[in-house]
Order: sequence, then C-alpha cells, then structure tokens
Amino acid sequence: MTDVIPPVDDEQVRPARRQATVGGPGRRDWSTWPRYEKAALGFREYWYPVAWSRKIGKKPRAIQVLGEKIMLIRDGGEVRALHDRCPHRGVPLSHKMSSQEFPGTWSCCYHGWTFDLETGVLVAAITDGPESPICGKVTVRTYPVEEARGLVWVWLGDGPARPFADDVPEELLDPDAVVVGRITVRDGNWRFGAENGFDDGHAKWLHRNALWTKRVKMPVWSEMKVIRDGPWITRRKDKMHYSASFPGLGDFPKKSWYRRREGNKTKVSLRLPGTLRVKYAEWSHFEWWVAATAENHTYVQLAVMNQGKWRNRKFWLYYWTWARWVFHGMFNDEDRLMVEVTDAPPERLYRPDVSLTEWRRMVEEEARRGPVEEVKEKQAERRQAKHD
Repeated sequence: MTDVIPPVDDEQVRPARRQATVGGPGRRDWSTWPRYEKAALGFREYWYPVAWSRKIGKKPRAIQVLGEKIMLIRDGGEVRALHDRCPHRGVPLSHKMSSQEFPGTWSCCYHGWTFDLETGVLVAAITDGPESPICGKVTVRTYPVEEARGLVWVWLGDGPARPFADDVPEELLDPDAVVVGRITVRDGNWRFGAENGFDDGHAKWLHRNALWTKRVKMPVWSEMKVIRDGPWITRRKDKMHYSASFPGLGDFPKKSWYRRREGNKTKVSLRLPGTLRVKYAEWSHFEWWVAATAENHTYVQLAVMNQGKWRNRKFWLYYWTWARWVFHGMFNDEDRLMVEVTDAPPERLYRPDVSLTEWRRMVEEEARRGPVEEVKEKQAERRQAKHD
C-alpha cells in the first residue's frame, strides 16, 4: 500500500524539498589530498611550541608530540628534551621514581641506567658496575630545544634543525613584544582544530552570541577569496553582508539595538605546520594545534602586542582581566566543543569551505618531508629490506 501525502503549501517546504532532491553524497574520503589524509599525527621537520618555560624545572615533565613521548627537564638552566623511554625495558624516564644521581645526567628508576641529558648517551649502568661494557653503546634520542617568548619549542625532525626563525612568526621574534596566552590539551584531531581556525563560515554563526562578540554585528555571509601571503594563506574578504533575505524564509538576523559595531574585519591567516594568525588593529592572536595522538592535541593560544612599553603594559592588564577568560577561554571553548565532535570524512563542502580546501592544497604542495605516518611506513620498509 502506498502512503498518500496530503497537499501542502509549496512555499513552506521549498527549501526542505530542494535539500532532499538535489546533490550527491559528498566527499567520502580525503584521497584528493593523500599527504593530508595520512597526517593524523602531523608533520615532522618543524619547530613546535610545547610548554611554558616557567613550568619546566628539575622534576621531569612528560608530554606527547606527534605521537612521540618526550621528557622535558631543566638542568643547569637549560631545558633538555629526551625520548621518554628507557631502551632497556621501556620504562618511562619521566617516572616519578627516576632521579638525578650525577650532574648533567638522568637515571632510570628500574635498573639505574644513566643517560647524559645533552647527548642521550648511556654513561652508566649502575647495577652492572663501573666497568659495564654496555656504556657508550646505547643512546636515548634527544631533541633540539629553544626557549623564546616564555615558551619551550621542540624540533621534531630527523635531520639538523632548521633555523628557529623559519617556523616562528616574526611578531614573536621581537624581544620588546608582550606575549601572553594559554596552553591546554584538547580532544579531537589537530587537523580539525586547524580547519576550524581558518574556517570562514563558522565564526559568523557559532560565535554570534558569544560574550566576546555580544555587541558586534556579525556578518551573515562574506564574498571571500583565499590568497597567498608569504608563508601564509589569508582569507581576503571582498564584501561582507550583515543582513540577508532568504527566499521563502525571511530576513536574518533580527535587529538588535545593542549590536552597533560591524565585526569580523580581522585579517586571518594560516601557515604550516598548523599556525593561525588573527590580526587585530593593535595586536595579534596566534594558535597552534600540535598533535599529541591521532585523537587529541596541544592547543597553544598566544596574544602578542608591541605598541611601546606603556601600551604593552595596558594590554597585559587587559589580557589578564578580560581577554584570557572571555576570548581565550569562553569564545574559543565554543570551537573546542565542535572540534571534539567533528567526524570527517565523509563530508559535503560548500562555498566558504574554499578556506579548508586551499589549506589542504598548501599542505600537499609545501609540507616538509612527509606526514608522521608516511615517514614511519618508509622507515619500516627500509628496515624490512635490510632484514630480507
């Protein structure tokens, strides 16, 4: 028996009917961008911000970057980074029972294997005596470290570290700039975070009622292009529409007396390995999404200003009394809620997603070396070839 659908007013259902009858299933995978598809753990051969300098002391701190477990510790004023695994039996070197028995070294808590913190070389196997023949034959991987602008940066690569300035925005290299921010660990793959940050459509809708934008007129939609801007790609807004009439639906948004200033006029840019810059009139906001595992990432937010000593001090106060909680907290936590639940591909993209596709294209064409998973696959293939 066939169900009979009663007649309805065509004007009432036109948008829904159009959605139901037009279009295909969308993009089922990211095979158009194979390097990006494999980059669940990010890209090697880059400098990454991983922690605040003030939080690294004589007690080790365990972190995870691009799927690698790393121990950070301060020794003689220098921050050292070692692979957080004793090669003897795989115990974490950062274990709370591990210790420093000799200056410049670190001893595993299980059998007393002791490593030079600068080179990672095994300098003593205490439970095998002073003449242990294994000394000098085992090393723990160490990572190049830089401390700059109150942050610890780690080089994740197999070759010599590139110059630090290659990967750090120029605003952060200015010693007179004030730099403040937040570092948190968030659920969701790093790529969803990067795409959200550069996504042209979401801020207009997701953040329209946030306290940060409460008195701002948010555009309904924009006429936008993505352009190259040195090492960045930038969203160029050719025209912004602050109201619109939707056929069969009506006008949007409703007028609000308290929304007076037209917003969303910032300059938003993105660069490898996953660094966002939002330029305001006097200061800049930066974000990094640093893969920890395929399921979560370290989210670094910085606010940077250099307008002279007095104005910098006023900005520091403004940040700690307002922007840290309202912008770096509540506003960007709305993004966190979306990144945690994003499940793509499959996906059906629309016009504003040119921001996403241009970012993916940039990754395909310009990322150094390959994604972490691809590098691991090639290393495994070389090991197998040697074995065969």
